[in-house]
Amino acid sequence: MNKKMSVKMKLFLILSITILTIIAFLILANNIILEKYYLYSKEQKLLNAYKYINNYYNNPEEVENKELELEKIAISNNFDILIKGENNINIYSSNRDFISSIDKDFKITDSKNILYLDEKINIRRTANFPNGLTYILLTAVLDNGYILYIRMPVSLIQESVNISNRFLYLLGGITIIISAIIALVIAKKFTKPIAELEGIANKMSKLDFSQKYIVKDTEDEINNLGRSINTMSDKLEKTITELQETNIELEKDIEKKSKIDEMRKQFVSDVSHELKTPIALIQGYAEGLVENVVTDEESKNFYANVILDEANKMDTLVKQLLELMKLEYGDREFNNTNFDLTELIEEAVRKSKLLIQDNNIQTEIKLEKPLNVYADAFYIEQVVNNYITNAIKYSKEINGEKKLVISSEIKENEKVRISIFNTGENIKKEDLTRIWNRFYKVDEARTRTDGGTGIGLSIVKAIMKKYNNDFGVINRENGVEFYFELDTKSN
Repeated sequence: MNKKMSVKMKLFLILSITILTIIAFLILANNIILEKYYLYSKEQKLLNAYKYINNYYNNPEEVENKELELEKIAISNNFDILIKGENNINIYSSNRDFISSIDKDFKITDSKNILYLDEKINIRRTANFPNGLTYILLTAVLDNGYILYIRMPVSLIQESVNISNRFLYLLGGITIIISAIIALVIAKKFTKPIAELEGIANKMSKLDFSQKYIVKDTEDEINNLGRSINTMSDKLEKTITELQETNIELEKDIEKKSKIDEMRKQFVSDVSHELKTPIALIQGYAEGLVENVVTDEESKNFYANVILDEANKMDTLVKQLLELMKLEYGDREFNNTNFDLTELIEEAVRKSKLLIQDNNIQTEIKLEKPLNVYADAFYIEQVVNNYITNAIKYSKEINGEKKLVISSEIKENEKVRISIFNTGENIKKEDLTRIWNRFYKVDEARTRTDGGTGIGLSIVKAIMKKYNNDFGVINRENGVEFYFELDTKSN
């Protein structure tokens, strides 16, 4: 059979071939065995008839009318019966033609086609009768000395075999059609659960464990196989899920390690770059003190203050840089709570009051009260402080005004926007995106005393990206406006 042939087709062909084989066997048996069996059964009928007739003559008192009984035997079995007595006298004959046939053409000594033979009985097959028919002829000697002849026509047996064969052909054709239909139904019934199991196995090979075999009430091999596949599916799904979870954790660990390595390299690079100047200053002023470049107390104090100031700046830079790295590389978890943002901003402005006054800045606060948001107050305070500090540093008098304006706007998507505006020069278009990069300064001419670390806006960017909220800067007609958005509710 073709290896690609389905189980259903194989089962159908096996059933069909089996049925055809049985029919062929019946036809063969009909041709070979039926005739022999037919002759044997006729032989037994002749022997039984001999026994009955012999008994009639041995016990004449038991039979009222022998001729009537003999006639019954002849008619019921389609026999021709002839009984001859002494001197070849006809005692009984059921057919006159039989008498003439025996007298003219039959010889008792003929041994052709003998079917049965003993001391008293001879049964043979013969065709020596004038009518041309084939008969089975019994010649026997009764206990009283009479000669018994019984003939039975057998010429119809071949016709019976042919009729039987034709019937078997017809029956075989009908049986094949019916059997084919039954075979298809049976094959479908047996192969349907197998096909279902095959589909489940195919899905399992693609790591799809959603389909399960519906176990029937019957206890058979297919149901047991279905249970086993369901059990295997559950175990595989559990194992693969555990492996996937382990793999995800491993990937996270690898990613985290990679980020830590990257953060370490970036940190070393940034620190190395940014600490060159303060280290050089500290080194220079320290050498001056050691070598007594200056001798007066005031100059020594100036040198010492410069060293202390640069050391403080280095400390601040390193701390801010570490914080930025942790924010950018996902090593900070926010402790989000509901709090009043207006209160936080007002407190930040209050802490910067002296710096605002020193720069003669007019402050306007236009905030909703209360303004509840959902975020980490510590990090949002850093955002506010960086914006306010940046606004103070870059504020300039425009049209006789030097202003700092903080305002709020409730958005439709359950967010609030905080805007911090300061009067001053607009930021160049190419710098609007660069200012969020670490260590980038718009005013390169600004002295180290007035300038900051250059990473304040980078920290704002990192914090807002963690919240996935909008932030940015907009050039206004007479100044610059920085803004950020927060959620008013937890998502």
